[in-house]
Amino acid sequence: MSRKRPISKFGWDIKKRLAELEIDQKEFCHRYNIPEYRLSNLISGSRKAERYRKQVAVLLGIDCDTDE
Repeated sequence: MSRKRPISKFGWDIKKRLAELEIDQKEFCHRYNIPEYRLSNLISGSRKAERYRKQVAVLLGIDCDTDE
């Protein structure tokens, strides 16, 4: 199955950090009460979702101002 949208730079940062923490996207969302579709939006860059963007960046210790 191929992706419809490419992964954004911020999305790669999210995926890389989740891999380092050995946690999958679903568990991360469940643990921090983030809707799975919002994390998906952030990874693909399809929506800014500023509230969740900042929250995810803080939780993962990554830069939320990464250009897409």
